[in-house]
Amino acid sequence: MSPDRETALWMLRNMLLSRHYENALKAAYMEGKSPRFNMANGPIPGEMHLSSGQEPCAVGVCAHLKPEDFVSATHRPHHIAIAKGVGLNAMTAEIFGKATGLSGGRGGHMHLFDDSVNFCCSGIIGEGMGPAVGAALGRRLRGDAGIAVSFIGEGAANQGAFHESLNLATVWNVGVIFVIEDNAWGISVSKESSTAVASNAERAAGYSMPGYRVDSNCPDDIYRIAGEAVERARSGGGPSLLELKTTRLEGHFMGDAEQYRPEEERAHLDSQDPIPPYRSKLVASGTISDEDYETLDAQAAATVEAAMQYARESALPDLEEAYRHVYA
Repeated sequence: MSPDRETALWMLRNMLLSRHYENALKAAYMEGKSPRFNMANGPIPGEMHLSSGQEPCAVGVCAHLKPEDFVSATHRPHHIAIAKGVGLNAMTAEIFGKATGLSGGRGGHMHLFDDSVNFCCSGIIGEGMGPAVGAALGRRLRGDAGIAVSFIGEGAANQGAFHESLNLATVWNVGVIFVIEDNAWGISVSKESSTAVASNAERAAGYSMPGYRVDSNCPDDIYRIAGEAVERARSGGGPSLLELKTTRLEGHFMGDAEQYRPEEERAHLDSQDPIPPYRSKLVASGTISDEDYETLDAQAAATVEAAMQYARESALPDLEEAYRHVYA
């Protein structure tokens, strides 16, 4: 199943939107944090995990999804949130801690929640896997439409929640897809130093589900494999596991010196950027022209600029809001 022109343009558009978004957040986040880095300073305090380089994972999977489908994401969630349709203005306001944010500024960038498109994420490793299984089971028991997708990093495949969730997904035969974004680094620990198997897709066999691995970081390749898993889930065929080799172009978090990465790897990161080769592929196939690309890129930049302005101009929550939605 190859993407048609409309789908390819959708994937490119969302990849560009995500990249401009991360670049804008990077600039805003660093305000007030130099010359001495202090993550408490600036308009966006706390940690910030950017997803530049991992955009194909989000668009290749989410291109198959519908609003009623449930998605849980990781602490590196922006590309997935954008591909799932989370509103950019409300998401940006949430990241800035503003009252107009998705959760009134309470959650920040690692705890985005948008029930209008059935999206959530968490800073806890592997936390979204169980809820995804539950969401898929709940939909089946109620007779509701929709499947569930849980995005995790390769490090989460070594968590207990990974094995518990895969086991229950098969025992209950629910329509859930587990997607591993394999960027080779769990914070500062390499996959080869922490994981007993070369490919986590092999682990699917232990839970009687199909396991797929895509090595290209190309949206079209991911789209084709994800289509098989989505069709299986929607038809009642049960769960699947997808492992997608991708690239984290930034550090684990903003301010990460990345001394753990070999110098040769750091020097060649730019060559691993998935957007330029996808642009070249679409131009070469006649799907778009260079002028089309420039138009899409400019539109993405303008959308992000408007969202950033909306967030900056939004009001901070009232102080008494700190006591709301708190349960003893």
